[in-house]
Amino acid sequence: MPASWRGGLAITYHAGGTDAAKAHIVVKSDWSLKTLYDVVAVMKGSEHPDQWVLRGNHHDGWVFGASDPLSGHVAMMAEAKAIGQLVKSGWRPKRTLVYLSWDGEEPMLLGSTEWAETHAAELKKKALVYINTDGNARGFLRVEGSHSLESYVAKVATDVVDPQTGVSVDARRRAHAMTASGSAGANERAKEVGKIAADPSKDYPLDALGSGSDYSSFLQHLGIASLNVGYGGEGSGGGVYHSAYDTWEHHSKFVDPGFAYAGALAKTTGRLVLRMSEADLPVQRYGDFANTVATYLDEVKKLADKKREEQTAQARMFAANAFKLSDDPTLSSGLPTPLKAVPYFNFAPIENAVVRLKASAKAYDAALAAKGAALPAATKGKLVELAGRTEQALLMEPGLPGGRGWYKNMIYAPGRLTGYGAKTLPGVREAIEDERWTDVDTYAAMIGKALTAYADRLDEGVALINGPSASAKAPGAR
Repeated sequence: MPASWRGGLAITYHAGGTDAAKAHIVVKSDWSLKTLYDVVAVMKGSEHPDQWVLRGNHHDGWVFGASDPLSGHVAMMAEAKAIGQLVKSGWRPKRTLVYLSWDGEEPMLLGSTEWAETHAAELKKKALVYINTDGNARGFLRVEGSHSLESYVAKVATDVVDPQTGVSVDARRRAHAMTASGSAGANERAKEVGKIAADPSKDYPLDALGSGSDYSSFLQHLGIASLNVGYGGEGSGGGVYHSAYDTWEHHSKFVDPGFAYAGALAKTTGRLVLRMSEADLPVQRYGDFANTVATYLDEVKKLADKKREEQTAQARMFAANAFKLSDDPTLSSGLPTPLKAVPYFNFAPIENAVVRLKASAKAYDAALAAKGAALPAATKGKLVELAGRTEQALLMEPGLPGGRGWYKNMIYAPGRLTGYGAKTLPGVREAIEDERWTDVDTYAAMIGKALTAYADRLDEGVALINGPSASAKAPGAR
């Protein structure tokens, strides 16, 4: 095995065979072109037609696609039908609702990406949120997304009844998190969530979004606050993913019998859509976001320290000739590749920005709670519009390094090597993991700049809430 593939154990790392062994592989692919169809339904808002609430689910699937994506799609259709009934009764949404049925998600998120890129300028100006669903199953509510929406999701979750237990879906997911945190093998994240879940005064935390469904273009390229919503954890869906076995029969018998959780999903996402549509004030609360970013900063600092400790320990072993002396002379495995020395990085731009962000978030949330209800309608409208654009402050050019400039969000991205999995503070975190030391300080500065711009928008919101008199100085004041 090549030296760069070998570890530090006293074994040969021999993979078998000789250099004479050959394998002949034939790959057959269908490269024919197909026409994709996105289905877009728009219901104009009666009061704020230029403020859009986006709701999407893809309709294409590998083979039959009963669970993925149609279990989520039928829930979206059910909530759209319910909204249609409201309209027939004379009701109209205050803001424009845009329902989106995407094509081409499975091969490459094609339908949503092309639509988002085509309408990028208009979306950045008008979109308040993108709410996504995909596959759905029996079990617990799972939501990932922008952490400014954590409180908004938490309130909705307390109002939806779990069809199996009769308690709220929030109570059930909290109970699940608490028990999971105490199980053998629970990781640090599970323990942290379990601790938060046990405190009813705290919003249940959202997980970060990576990739794997149609929210990517909205959150990571356009900077539109996004959510991915679904139920799962109890339905038996194992083994059918992206196969010919993902059928109506399988889904209705094993994954969600009676489609009870399709109903729960429709009630959850329907409430999310309508509360955003009808809200007089912003639904965002920014303290959760500020605290989450502070946690991400602690994680990358610990990651750097761990890498430094590992390199220092290995260097001591080299100096003591430990690898050679511990090796079996008859089965020489060779020496491991020396790790690069890890410098001390300048995290000050992020640290300073987080301090500022926490103060601005606290001031915004407090001002909105104290004065928001009494504000004039015009000011409320400006605040909602500002909140819709605030997430765009997290976008920075030239985007992420390594040919990934399309991903411009400095807080959330899919990992370069982790597939769907999210990387938070990706420019710094992956630079540490990949030993690209100069990129660490470069992206720390960019993240600090993005968070400062985000805090500026919160301060702008506070100024709107407090009104011109708050910033006016009294005669003789300094």
